[in-house]
Amino acid sequence: MYEERPALLDGAVLWTRTLMTASRPDRPDRPDRPDRPGPPGSLDAPARLDLPDRPDRPVLPDGCMDLIWADGRLLVAGPDTRAYVPGETATRYAGIRFAPGEAPAILGVPAHELRDRRVALGTLWGEAEARRLGERIAEAPDPAAALEALALRTAARAPAPDPLLRAVVARLDAGRPVAETADAVGLGARQLHRRSLEAFGYGPKTLARILRLQRALTLVRAGLPYAEAAVRAGCADQAHLARETRALAGTTLSAYAAST
Repeated sequence: MYEERPALLDGAVLWTRTLMTASRPDRPDRPDRPDRPGPPGSLDAPARLDLPDRPDRPVLPDGCMDLIWADGRLLVAGPDTRAYVPGETATRYAGIRFAPGEAPAILGVPAHELRDRRVALGTLWGEAEARRLGERIAEAPDPAAALEALALRTAARAPAPDPLLRAVVARLDAGRPVAETADAVGLGARQLHRRSLEAFGYGPKTLARILRLQRALTLVRAGLPYAEAAVRAGCADQAHLARETRALAGTTLSAYAAST
């Protein structure tokens, strides 16, 4: 089951996900080790029952980075440029989805170094520290709240969010052109591109495409016809939205609508 709410950290979202699993009945030919799963696909492998969401549902690009606790391990999900299909290795998850552009200062790593990657927090903060923090969260009565507290403490020690980057996100999310956005925030095209790589993981044109797709898919989920959703989100037409959905989400509009 997946749930989310606004986090106490400004602009962030706190989410949790639990996958329910059920093992097959004990094998009569393996009475010695009834609880030990076999390899995937074997008769004594655990049968996973995911309620209500599917474990293979792709995570779509959204301009954000996440700090994730997964059964005691801490991970960082970098900014995606394409759909990411999870390979489940845990059953309990909690995550902080930072506002676009704000995770790098908090986590201490440029976004472009983590583009399209999932890495252990230990590679950024040191294995011993990441293990200590992961164990502390696991021991907490509410791991999600403990992860949120960690994010708040870390953000309090980090530089304040850059208002210029927030202005870039706001303008691009409103559908304003990249060149106009650069002029509005007082940056040249190359400066904006460099700042965007560090903050978002990719250039402003890619960020604008991702934010536009998210706007369109939000409208699709709300029941708007594809053509209307496309135009309202800033696409030229339905065919344009269909191409962007295929390129960035790895699926078709109809398949996406059927999965929501």
